[in-house]
Amino acid sequence: MAKTTPSPAILFLTLLLLITPPPSQSLPYSQYRTLFSLAHSLMTRVANLRASRGDHAGSDRARNIAAKMESGLGLGVWGFMWSAGWDYVKNYSWRELPYTEMYGAASEAGELMRWLGELTRKESDSERAAWIGQNYQNVFRVSTSLLRRLLRVFSQSGTLREVVKAVQREVVEGELLKDCLELGSNDFQGVLQILKDLGVQYGSAPSSKHQDL
Repeated sequence: MAKTTPSPAILFLTLLLLITPPPSQSLPYSQYRTLFSLAHSLMTRVANLRASRGDHAGSDRARNIAAKMESGLGLGVWGFMWSAGWDYVKNYSWRELPYTEMYGAASEAGELMRWLGELTRKESDSERAAWIGQNYQNVFRVSTSLLRRLLRVFSQSGTLREVVKAVQREVVEGELLKDCLELGSNDFQGVLQILKDLGVQYGSAPSSKHQDL
């Protein structure tokens, strides 16, 4: 089988990302990559959970979201660079992020992590089910607010915005959040931790600038 040679455009993009240090206000490339990797793993687990319950339509929707992420991650560096990587470079790498939205996202991600910590300390299925019943509406409210903030951060059309919108629809219409709470996975905690770290780092930028003046 003939080997596929990467196009000059892909090679140039790869070189650009490798040799150019990220600006202080851009989304860090490594964190962006890890965020999508964890989210892809989480959506795959949700798809498997739904399939085990016989919810094949819901499982297919979750797999479609995972597939959107996989198209950005790719099976290798070339596929990733050409899709989500290009979206990142074109729309966000040289653009200041909205500080207020990032700081708000950090606060809400931290709140969700505290709730998830409470849930994981429950020792039985009945205790976890009771906790979800008592707290779900609050968790749902904060989660939907967080997703709206992410859409304002990823404001340009492209892979990143499409994935966030797909997740938002599934949270609102498909009870994705309940599935994530039922799984209570490290992937979910990892996604929230990265969102919190990014929000703290970039949401605090304005105050840091004022302190330097």
